Amino acid sequence: MQQYLDLVQNILDNGSWQQNRTGIRSIGIPGAMMRFDMQQGFPAVTTKKLAFKAAIGEMVGFLRAARSAADFRTLGCKVWDQNANENGQWLASPYRLQEDDLGPVYGVQWREWPAYKLIDPNQPRANAQISDALALGYRRIGVVEENGDGGVLLYKAIDQLRLCLDTIMTDPGNRRILFHGWNWAQLEEMALPPCHLLYQFLVNTSAREISLCLYIRSNDIGLGAPFNLAEGAALLHLLGRLTGYSPRWFTYFIGDAHIYENHVDMLQEQLRREPYPAPKLVLSDRIPDYAETGKYQPEWLEKIAPCDFRLEDYRHHAPLTAPMAV
Repeated sequence: MQQYLDLVQNILDNGSWQQNRTGIRSIGIPGAMMRFDMQQGFPAVTTKKLAFKAAIGEMVGFLRAARSAADFRTLGCKVWDQNANENGQWLASPYRLQEDDLGPVYGVQWREWPAYKLIDPNQPRANAQISDALALGYRRIGVVEENGDGGVLLYKAIDQLRLCLDTIMTDPGNRRILFHGWNWAQLEEMALPPCHLLYQFLVNTSAREISLCLYIRSNDIGLGAPFNLAEGAALLHLLGRLTGYSPRWFTYFIGDAHIYENHVDMLQEQLRREPYPAPKLVLSDRIPDYAETGKYQPEWLEKIAPCDFRLEDYRHHAPLTAPMAV
């Protein structure tokens, strides 16, 4: 994880201090990247102990389209508690329904993206468009009248992650195998708009390898980056297992890479520590391996549990803690 330490040092050496929504100053740089070869190990931070179980619990919560901090806690992840119940802006929001509610965050967009079509019934191809939408799984939910003109409104929930998995199986050379969580229509309904927001999978059929590019608009390098790295790499391994490809490259792009002022001491301590070799991620044998079975079983996206992931040969320095900026 020398790349991670190099990024930390770069931010501290060359970053600019700014105020932000949390009220805690941060120092940051625009644009950063890390690239990991999964054949060389799993990108777990070793200069402190990674909260691996919590990170995997969060990822499983995303796979299950969780929208409550209570759901994440059940999976061993408490990182959403403060955003659900201590974020003043969210507490005052009319979209917050009850204690622990988070709104349609991350996994809801991944697995249940709300998709609408509004079709003008007076235009010449209206019937063909409506028929096509119905064949694609949309259902007619009403008629919208605006300025005297009516429109047929159709809706369906799109499982973006399942579509990615299906496309890897049917059209692996496709350069559109991606999902994202930045839904402009629902940002105000979320306790926190998505930070890690665009995932693109790229398949090398000749080498039987699968890679992932992840774009993060805003990354808390002290606490968020280690979590996001672990989750992205674990997701890449999972999709590789279900489709019969070996994980290879994990490229991690950051828009705003920043360090909060109250995380500086923790990160400076990590810079004084020598990183250990990367560990190995081991998936449970109960997750079917398409390369061995030849049977495609996408339903495992819903069956995955935190216990299906473990790190092997994970050596790390002593734990370090810092408060999360909310």
